[in-house]
Amino acid sequence: MTSLRSYSNDFTKMVFVFAFLATVPLWISSVGLYDYIAIEIIIWCIYAMGYNLALGYTGLPSFGHGAFFGIGAYAMAMYQVHEGGTSLWVGLLLSILAGAGAGGLSALFMSHRRGIYFALMTIAFGQVFWFVAIKKREYTNGEDGLLNLERLPVDFGIFSLDVSSNQSMYFLGLAFFMLVVLGLWTLIHSPFGYIIQSLKQNETRTWFLGYNVHLFKWISFTLSTAISGLAGGLFALTQRSAFPDVMSLHWSGIIVMMTIVGGGLVSFWGPVLGVMFYFIMRDFLGTYTSTWILWFGVSFMAVILFEPHGIAGLWMKISQRIFKMSPGHRLLPPERTLVPTPEPSNELV
Repeated sequence: MTSLRSYSNDFTKMVFVFAFLATVPLWISSVGLYDYIAIEIIIWCIYAMGYNLALGYTGLPSFGHGAFFGIGAYAMAMYQVHEGGTSLWVGLLLSILAGAGAGGLSALFMSHRRGIYFALMTIAFGQVFWFVAIKKREYTNGEDGLLNLERLPVDFGIFSLDVSSNQSMYFLGLAFFMLVVLGLWTLIHSPFGYIIQSLKQNETRTWFLGYNVHLFKWISFTLSTAISGLAGGLFALTQRSAFPDVMSLHWSGIIVMMTIVGGGLVSFWGPVLGVMFYFIMRDFLGTYTSTWILWFGVSFMAVILFEPHGIAGLWMKISQRIFKMSPGHRLLPPERTLVPTPEPSNELV
């Protein structure tokens, strides 16, 4: 009965989030924001949700994830520029496969590592892919990137939908966001999801239970990079270009900060909160100062020092005090693991 009630609550929250996001184009201009920021938010939410599968649920601290986002963007761009492709579905499929392929290849070398050694290897692989993107000018056009891409129509065979406007592009991104959310929620509440959560809690004990830890880490990381590749493909369509900057260590760090500030370590919706916080702060503070990123960095430091669980964790504490909720209440049910531990670890490594 408790399980059914928690699933019902999760479904209610999901419907509320989807309904709220569907209304964004109706009011975003009236609050002083550009409608383009809505597209950025929805695409980066997809990216952050995929990244959190690795960091928040499997405990894999990846600091080079921007490479897989950029690879997905380049896959879409090269499909159009070099192959003359006109199918949205083929382009996005190539983005997903490119992200998963690069991530799976990297994970073959990283899945046997953990903690700081895993993190350093993600940086190394990320820098390798970034360097290749800059130097292989015949394919990527170097630092200038691939420009003048088309927003390919959504072709269903008997009819097609034009996504050249920002509003239509937003709803395309929202549709993929909904699919990613439903897929990830199903995954983390499946036996596979409970196993990867047990890896985060205690990898050694999971080994003793008879699970191939390296295989599960490889699968989780590859799925995470596949979703990053999808987000990158949508990003290339939105920007009408693909360039190596998003593959840099700087942008890889941004997605880590978004996820942690939002509370991805304790909440399914934490990455969404972190992405919204980042872009809203960028647009609001950016109108007053060119050093807005400094204040975002300060907020990140404040979260680490005073509220390691991020915005989602702060909301949980406020809810417990205001609504007199039980101490064990969470935005989502507590993460169940196959390995019992006295106290879950909140450390990144």
